[in-house]
Amino acid sequence: MARMPDATANDPASTAPGAQTPHGASHPGAEANPARSTRPAAPTRGAGVRDLTQGPIDRTLLVFSLPILGGNVLQSLNGSINAIWVGRHLGEAALTATANANNVLFALIGLIFGIGMAATILVAQAMGAHNLALAKRVMGTSATVFGLASAAIAGLGWLLSRPILLWMGTPAAALDLAQSYLQLIFLAIPLLYLFAFVQAVLRGAGDSRTPFMFLVLVVVLDTALNPLFIFGWGPVPALGIRGSALATLVANATSLGALLLWLRSRRHPLWIGRGERALFRPDMALVRTLIGKGLPMGVQMVMISLAMITMISMVNAYGVTMASAYGAALQLWTYVQMPAMAIGAACATMAAQNVGAGRWDRVSGTARAGVLCNLGMTGVLVALVLLADRHTLGWFLPDGSAALEAARHLNRIAIGSFIFFGITFVLSGVVRSTGAVVPPLIILAVAMWGIRVPVARWLQPLWGSDAIWWSFPISAVCAALMALAYYRWGGWRSARMLPESCMGCPAEVGGQPPAPVAAAIRPAAGGAPVADAGARPAAA
Repeated sequence: MARMPDATANDPASTAPGAQTPHGASHPGAEANPARSTRPAAPTRGAGVRDLTQGPIDRTLLVFSLPILGGNVLQSLNGSINAIWVGRHLGEAALTATANANNVLFALIGLIFGIGMAATILVAQAMGAHNLALAKRVMGTSATVFGLASAAIAGLGWLLSRPILLWMGTPAAALDLAQSYLQLIFLAIPLLYLFAFVQAVLRGAGDSRTPFMFLVLVVVLDTALNPLFIFGWGPVPALGIRGSALATLVANATSLGALLLWLRSRRHPLWIGRGERALFRPDMALVRTLIGKGLPMGVQMVMISLAMITMISMVNAYGVTMASAYGAALQLWTYVQMPAMAIGAACATMAAQNVGAGRWDRVSGTARAGVLCNLGMTGVLVALVLLADRHTLGWFLPDGSAALEAARHLNRIAIGSFIFFGITFVLSGVVRSTGAVVPPLIILAVAMWGIRVPVARWLQPLWGSDAIWWSFPISAVCAALMALAYYRWGGWRSARMLPESCMGCPAEVGGQPPAPVAAAIRPAAGGAPVADAGARPAAA
């Protein structure tokens, strides 16, 4: 990717309303922010955090996003390896059991996914404002919320595993196996949730390398323990499908413990020591923010899952060959969309830190760099897949499969949609960095349920199965246009993440005035929005 100039130099957004000069001085008409000149210095990189408000925007974004991309790839590969162990050695019933159980797990993760994202944004804003005290309050409150939620889900899930599987229509041959697997997975949920939460807040602090390192540990342990627990060896008994779930539990427990020990030994700025245990007592203002801002982001996961189920049901109506072709394409698309997802997640964190710092020029620059980076990485990946589609799709289909040509056909129509998906994902991440979480949800709802599903369903009498494939690029283009429009003209810059009661929490250095976090934007003379620490929060 060509190196982009610093946003403060050549980005049109740097001269747009609310932008600041490279030295932090406001443009004419803006009011000075007294807290910016006196706030404490940011924690050093050596302390385990990264200041994303400094340095070249494009390079900083790329370096920050690569470990996220690597983690996504590792997790997908780990899932594929586990599926191979279960499917090839325990049979189709066992594979069906794990697939049904994992669908339940995905839905449950989706329920609190948004709360984790909200915590990440809050921590990032606080770190951008150099308000470590607020960041640790968010850490403590969020950890308690996650802990209680995960314990409740684990207990209820253990009791309701079989009714849930029956409601999903799990085949009778796989029901008992799925129940055994799912009950053990439910026991692992607190560990899975807390591990994911700690990774999320570390990324909010600008550290994407540490989560990646411990994800590597998870994958290595899970891959090694799967055959050991499934087949047994020496004193370890053969546990079958329960062994696969136990491997997941042990791998995540070990990695979580190692991560916490690492944070403690490094005296990480976000580590809450014995003398700070009061921070784990929930701050109700923060709880309301986590739920109020997090639920819309969690609903997005649920909407995507329901839309995918609807699309699969339409494809299944065309028979096994078409269903196999679509299944192979889905496996391939899992990896194609990863660069966009990693860049979008990195943009959300980077933009949130700059919102907290009041660096609106860098917020605009982050959006620009993220879109260009997505176009480069996803575009190249799509081109390579199209050039070698026979081989790439053949990885997921048996030799001589009749579904291969059908898979190539639908892939050529639909795969380009991920370029536009990336634009939407990046801009939505930047928009959410201020706390404007509802508009991206509305855009997704319109794209998925107002465009994709109706196009796929209503145009089938004219186009046949091609209507399903064309619904992907049509809806993706519409979503990207809506995201661009809202980014350009929407009111997301005036949204707030934090309530007024949290804005006044003391900075981490005694005697310093509190730094504003996600300060509201109000118009100055000439129409230029400027940060105002005392402004009332606007509706997101």
